[in-house]
Amino acid sequence: MSETCLAAVKINQDLCSRCSVCYSICPFEAITRDTETGKVEIDNQKCQVCGICYSACPVTAIEMAYYDYNNLMDYVNSELKKVKADALVVMCRGNSPSSGEISDILKEQGLEVKTYIPLRVPCAGRIPTDFIFNVLNAGVKNIVSVQCEDSFCRMKEGTKIETRRLLLSKAVLKQLGFEENAVQVVKFSRKAVYITEECVGCDKCVFVCPYNAITAQSFATPTIDVDKCTGCGACQLVCPHDAIQVKGFEFNNVLDRYGCAITKLKAQNNSPAVLVFSCQWSEYSGLDDPESVLKGKNALVLEVPCFKSMDPVHVVNAFRKGFDGVMGAVCSETDCKLQEGRDLAERQLGVLKAALKKLGLLDRFEMVELSPRCQGDFESKFEAFYKKIAAMPQCTVADKTEANLKRTK
Repeated sequence: MSETCLAAVKINQDLCSRCSVCYSICPFEAITRDTETGKVEIDNQKCQVCGICYSACPVTAIEMAYYDYNNLMDYVNSELKKVKADALVVMCRGNSPSSGEISDILKEQGLEVKTYIPLRVPCAGRIPTDFIFNVLNAGVKNIVSVQCEDSFCRMKEGTKIETRRLLLSKAVLKQLGFEENAVQVVKFSRKAVYITEECVGCDKCVFVCPYNAITAQSFATPTIDVDKCTGCGACQLVCPHDAIQVKGFEFNNVLDRYGCAITKLKAQNNSPAVLVFSCQWSEYSGLDDPESVLKGKNALVLEVPCFKSMDPVHVVNAFRKGFDGVMGAVCSETDCKLQEGRDLAERQLGVLKAALKKLGLLDRFEMVELSPRCQGDFESKFEAFYKKIAAMPQCTVADKTEANLKRTK
């Protein structure tokens, strides 16, 4: 992290009561405590901006750059003015791609919510109790918290902490006369799924899975152990027939999104069009509120569940579709939430760069490491890349007669 990085999490020492709640609850041991004075400070090299300390601080001494209480309430109140919603659905980043599918997830869990406000946060554990009470007081009838399964929480303890917090809130709300379902907790984690009729039994997915979650079968489709699958997407990347997919990140889904977007972007003006593939853990605001960081530029940000699942084919195909530059945003090795199998991503990156070099496109592609704890990191690196692409002549690789780049693996 740069020495000039503006930390996204800070402790206001004038407000801090030295209670050490944040110190005891941080899952990354990113908060240090002076044993003599009781003073607590945040180690920004370890902080993962999960927000658990923020939501637990009894005197609001911790300040957050993203998804703080005021911003969350402003968002809810703004949405309530647009639509009369019955519910607020809070979803952890790990189980909610920006493409949506919230209704499908709720139905799978036996819930049917007619009108709702979707709220996506980096971790369920960053939602403070007073936010729950004030949302219900604002007119929302019930709150559904869709959390990662405990063992799949990317922030280690976020799911467990928020579950306990909501259960306590539910008990208080019951005493105040609220309905039983005023607060509901749903456990959900995104997994890989097979399209069995497309599988040819090559077993590439079995060998590439870094979590040993896929087992080969002699005369049938390989089986997925859902208790081990993390939804990283490594298996999807190597499947030659798209027979295994992570919902929300399907190959054709992603292809359609940037394929349709480039037509609109090119129609707007003659500015260069840039596509950004971002690991969902390396950047927050650029994925959840792209307009606030892209500042009207001809650009699109698409997320991937992990660096391992960033398909090189999409990068090459984006140029063929008409994009002038492609940027990849990933976590550093120490910040990676899915450490196993990172070598696969490194190999794929090597193959991609070799292919781009042959096509004369290497200077139009850039891979950057980001951290959400570095406020403004995405904006500054995107701005620098965009200026670089804007200074180049228009990319001429685009082949408008070709519907798709055929996928070869």
